Amino acid sequence: MQRIVISVTNDLVTDQRVMRSCSALHDQGYDITLVGRRLPGSAPLNRPYKTVRMRLLFRKKAFFYAEYNFRLFLRLLFSRADAFYANDTDTLPACWLASCLRRKSLFFDAHEIFPEVPELVGRPFVKSVWRKIEDKILPRIRDAHNAAAVTVCQSFADFYKQRYGLEMRIVRNVPMSYPECSDSDCDIQNILSVIPEGKKMLLYQGAVNIGRGVEWILDAMQYLPECHYVIAGVGDEYQRLKDYSASKEWSDRVTFLGRLEPRQLHALTPHADLGLALLENRGLNYYYTLPNRISDFVQGGVPILGTDFPEVRRVVEKYQIGTLIPPQPFDSETMHSEPPDSVQLAETVRQTLAYWDAVDAADRKTRFSSAAADLSWENDKKVLLQQFSTIFPTS
Repeated sequence: MQRIVISVTNDLVTDQRVMRSCSALHDQGYDITLVGRRLPGSAPLNRPYKTVRMRLLFRKKAFFYAEYNFRLFLRLLFSRADAFYANDTDTLPACWLASCLRRKSLFFDAHEIFPEVPELVGRPFVKSVWRKIEDKILPRIRDAHNAAAVTVCQSFADFYKQRYGLEMRIVRNVPMSYPECSDSDCDIQNILSVIPEGKKMLLYQGAVNIGRGVEWILDAMQYLPECHYVIAGVGDEYQRLKDYSASKEWSDRVTFLGRLEPRQLHALTPHADLGLALLENRGLNYYYTLPNRISDFVQGGVPILGTDFPEVRRVVEKYQIGTLIPPQPFDSETMHSEPPDSVQLAETVRQTLAYWDAVDAADRKTRFSSAAADLSWENDKKVLLQQFSTIFPTS
């Protein structure tokens, strides 16, 4: 039984992609240890594999990443392991160095183009540091016989192929099949009760961070009395946007749910009339991304209103399951994105809802069934396991 140490920089609680990867490898017979960090208020974990959460002195920026990688490197140096699995570039230095010193296999999972994350837009020095880390390590992954790499979409794979000649297979951020769960069993009856009868539910789910278009819909709600806006998730912008919403006369049309359990979110999503996937053009990471929520909306049969970025367009147009709006101009110097006109955005929402009210039920079911069959973890986990077989050829 090969032992794999999997590393992330979060507290393990809500990272569904990592949970799916760990479960797939565990079910395949690998001995899994998942390493992350513990935050104040981190919820307890109950996983069938070992988990470790380190308490760190620093929580943000350079000191956090330096401390995390140093602590992780020491742990990996003395761990019983046959492979080190780095989720994203922020865990890669420790995993790569430990794999070199111990001559162990290395697996890299790029959830994003890390130097292009929105937090680094407008910070050229910090961005250059992460770029140099990738420039140092990724060519060595390309040339190593006991290393492999995956990423979340074709656009990311094309980027890394062009820059480093690194072949990366695609393991998308798509959901696994969940057991059926009634509203009462999943404890969402109280959530649904806040939505006035007869109102159309607009749903945003995921991290409430900068550049996610959450505020755009908040402003458009002034012109959408027939709708109710639900925000499910937390993040850096959560409290500011909650306070901002409370200051508006139409605040009764908006509900902030905070963090939900996965089973609750899975049960809530099919109740939505429109799923929101609006993004600012904050660098290549946002431009090329396929947000997790796209697949969640697909599995729930919820039409999508998304930004016309390549990977979003690839899904929405292929299956005809939503509406795309043009990206808003973004100034990387001022870090400002001109918001869409609220009246026009509200009208787009209204027209999209009207279109889906008129779509034949059988046609709608066919479109979403086809998309759901494609965007399923049951497909993508086979790619993940196949890539591991290349570094563990006897497994």
